[in-house]
Amino acid sequence: MLRKLRELPNVKKVFIRSGIRFDYLMADKDDTFFRELCEHHVSGQLKVAPEHISDAVLQKMGKPENRVYEAFTEKYKKINQKLGKNQFLVPYLMSSHPGSTMKEAVELAEYLRDLGYMPEQVQDFYPTPSTISTCMYYTGVDPRTMEKVYVPVNPHEKAMQRALIQYRNPKNYDLVMEALKKAGRMDLVGYDRHCLIRPRQPKQGSGEGFRKQAQGKSQAKAQGKGKQKKKAIRNVHKKKQ
Repeated sequence: MLRKLRELPNVKKVFIRSGIRFDYLMADKDDTFFRELCEHHVSGQLKVAPEHISDAVLQKMGKPENRVYEAFTEKYKKINQKLGKNQFLVPYLMSSHPGSTMKEAVELAEYLRDLGYMPEQVQDFYPTPSTISTCMYYTGVDPRTMEKVYVPVNPHEKAMQRALIQYRNPKNYDLVMEALKKAGRMDLVGYDRHCLIRPRQPKQGSGEGFRKQAQGKSQAKAQGKGKQKKKAIRNVHKKKQ
């Protein structure tokens, strides 16, 4: 169908923005469609939906393991290199899906850190009729196995999981800090490259910052007085001579 569209008169380009099932592409042993997709139907960016990177969450979503998406990204990169094209993938991600604890939410944030990417939009899980995920959301049970499933339903926790995906946004700082404390991942707060956020510096004129500032001024003043006294003694010696 795409080939026929390309052959239509006055049709210059036919782009696919999203909707590609990357797992189906990887299951196809013939790379013809994959190659033609990259060559003719991507306008610089292709939106795909891995939705998460934790296998525990992906299993609840009914999606393939993360290694399938990783293999897809590598193949996409190689095909574009052979074609001489510099094209990118835009991953669609979801927060607070059943099965996602704060641990998995932090893992997703670390993945985005390593990728060097912060999504502009994040989809927070919302129950929709006639889906297994919605059944888990309301029952706390996976109907396929009848095992209990952790479900983030508290609005504040959902906000923390969402904020972790956009941890670079200054507006999310407090939520991200709270989430990292709750997850026991304060190793991600600091100045190293692997850290998600930096410690917040105390404001001048309040709290610890004010005390340190006052202490510094007192020490400087005391040192200044000491210097003045020594100078006075030297002057007295000159007068006696």
